[in-house]
Amino acid sequence: MSSELADVLLRSARLVGTAGNPLDILVRDGMITAIGESIGSRAAEVVDVGGRWVAPGLWDSHVHMGQWALMRQRLDLSSATSAAEVAILVAERLRSTPPPAGQPLIGYGFQDGLWPDAPSAELLDAVSADVPVVLVSKDLHAAWLNSPALANHGHADHPTGLLREQAAFDVNTRISAVPEQHLDGWVADAVDAAAARGVVGVVDLEMTLSIDRWVHRVAAGTRGLRVRAGVYPKDLDAVIARGLRTGDVIDGTDGLVTMGPFKIITDGSLNTRTAFCHDPYPGLEGADEGHGISIVDGNNLVDYLRRASSAGLVPAVHAIGDAANALALDAFEEVGCRGSIEHAQLVHEHDVGRFARLGITASVQPEHAMDDRDVADRYWPGRTHRAFAFASLVAAGARITLGSDAPVAQLDPWVSMAAAVFRARDGREAWHPEQRVLSSVALAASTDGRATLLAGSVADLVITELDPLVASDEQLRNLQVSATMLGGRWTHFTLD
Repeated sequence: MSSELADVLLRSARLVGTAGNPLDILVRDGMITAIGESIGSRAAEVVDVGGRWVAPGLWDSHVHMGQWALMRQRLDLSSATSAAEVAILVAERLRSTPPPAGQPLIGYGFQDGLWPDAPSAELLDAVSADVPVVLVSKDLHAAWLNSPALANHGHADHPTGLLREQAAFDVNTRISAVPEQHLDGWVADAVDAAAARGVVGVVDLEMTLSIDRWVHRVAAGTRGLRVRAGVYPKDLDAVIARGLRTGDVIDGTDGLVTMGPFKIITDGSLNTRTAFCHDPYPGLEGADEGHGISIVDGNNLVDYLRRASSAGLVPAVHAIGDAANALALDAFEEVGCRGSIEHAQLVHEHDVGRFARLGITASVQPEHAMDDRDVADRYWPGRTHRAFAFASLVAAGARITLGSDAPVAQLDPWVSMAAAVFRARDGREAWHPEQRVLSSVALAASTDGRATLLAGSVADLVITELDPLVASDEQLRNLQVSATMLGGRWTHFTLD
């Protein structure tokens, strides 16, 4: 099939979210111009959909595209259930595929919150004394280094080798500084993989300013996604100086890349016990940072939100713990601007209704609930009924959007939808099933708010073998995508 923009007539398509017989869909100049029975057309392409299901194209509302592309190249540690098991995986990789001389071995995906043993530099040294090893946690909030790597990164005297929060971010930034052409190639591969899962757009919250990188990527032929590229505090002044506002099209990208939100981080994460909470973590009562970490105080957060919003940038505030969510909502209320809270993993009952009242979107990542259910049970005891409380937020009238936080979870909206709808994985019983949402709600939250296809809308769509609104958990997680269209161009196509 041609990837060039051309008139396309899709015959015998079933519209997700509607009842009735299969219909025809006419796409012209990148727009859906007609939907109906037996549409006559001299379209350059006529594609028999064969009764398959057609839905609006999928969006992932929270990704880190550069990190996702990098992590796809790294040693996968997600299966490890102990520090000792990680050491074995490192030893095996060093034997089978050692890095080039002088280069570190980089791994990703460990979760130490429930391990029976503790990560240590000595444990890694025992299997990798001569090769620097840097292992990044699944949530990106920790990094585990051996002694050579600690020395290379200025932490030679660190007592454990397990760095958290800013120290870990600094290390991850350094190891992510690969040649631009390599990263762009890996991003192109990741974009193709996303398109193959029906994705037409992402909100890219890469921590280094990426709008100019996307200009180069589009020019080089990476044209498979729409991208809303965010900005963090350190680059806020530069973006304001350029006069860029959220939603502005970035020159040189043919409309594919727009200015995204202003992202600011207010606390840590659950797995590192740094999410800022009203109640202390078990075993840390009375300890410094026993409630987690508040990275930005209320006054500074208000100043950031006011500065960004007055410049036309919509704020997106990272808040995981219930105290962090309260702080973020307070700041939004004082400034009077709208925006999103990214993650909203633990929200106090008193704050749930404030999302809708203040017009704040809850940008959530449902697969995190499946990854973290056991960790939450241990570290948020008695509070998990309001953890990842998607149904409560929806019932209160809040707008929710679904994402992956890739690489923290895989960039696959079907997986996110399955976690939101079924609250289960791996054959386990549903975790707090009262917080499940309807499949129609999950789909709308994964399609930029588009419940179904309408004539007059842009031709971003996905064609699937099954109706996602009636699919089982396993079927939804592994839904077969037959084709993806972006603005009238095929970005993925496997139809006969």
